[in-house]
Amino acid sequence: MSEKMTFFGNKLVPEDEKKVRVREVFDSVASKYDLMNDLMSMGTHRIWKRLIAKETGLRPGQSAIDVAGGTADISLLMADRVGEGGNVVVYDINGEMLKVGRDKCIDRGYLKNIRCVQGNAEEISFEDNTFHCATVGFGIRNVTHLDRAFSEMARVVKPGGKVICLEFSHPESKLFSKVYDFYSFSIIPTVGEMITGNRSAYEYLPESIRKFPPQEKLKKIMEEAGLFKVKYYNLFNGIAAVHIGVKV
Repeated sequence: MSEKMTFFGNKLVPEDEKKVRVREVFDSVASKYDLMNDLMSMGTHRIWKRLIAKETGLRPGQSAIDVAGGTADISLLMADRVGEGGNVVVYDINGEMLKVGRDKCIDRGYLKNIRCVQGNAEEISFEDNTFHCATVGFGIRNVTHLDRAFSEMARVVKPGGKVICLEFSHPESKLFSKVYDFYSFSIIPTVGEMITGNRSAYEYLPESIRKFPPQEKLKKIMEEAGLFKVKYYNLFNGIAAVHIGVKV
């Protein structure tokens, strides 16, 4: 049998090799990940994450999981909503990213209602119908099988709960897309090399975005994963998009 292949950026690699490469990328940039996000987006990623937290509709005492939650930005926002009587899980396959996220939570005094769990988005280590909401922000494109990850998020969410995805996407304007391409493929790798010393990690970033499914296709993937009433809206001309589905 031939080995199953998938894309790592623009390169076609064996599925198992992609997992190793993705881990290496985030191991190498974990300590500077938040700083690079601020520089690359000029801080707008924080506004987008606040939108996601609002979309969850979480109430005090409820629970949520942030898949590929890494440095815990979205988890911290959700923790404010569920309060000390609720709980939020930062769930990520990468140990180095989780260390950064855990330290951030501790430094900010979130000791009671946030915990970090290392695990694979395609095999979430929680029982069915555990959480009121599941989110994934800027992490789903690094997963090998999107359908499995969304199926798992739907599985662990309670009936009536939401699965919300925030991810880089495809600009609507062709002119804007050309400007965005120049910024992505020329400026971001250069800044990434200056800040992290790893240019290849920030060459992978725009490549992975361009290989990611467009908005309508991602909507269909979420529907096929068992989510209903799936809708989406674009941010900043489609540089990013928010997809929301409901578990019935």
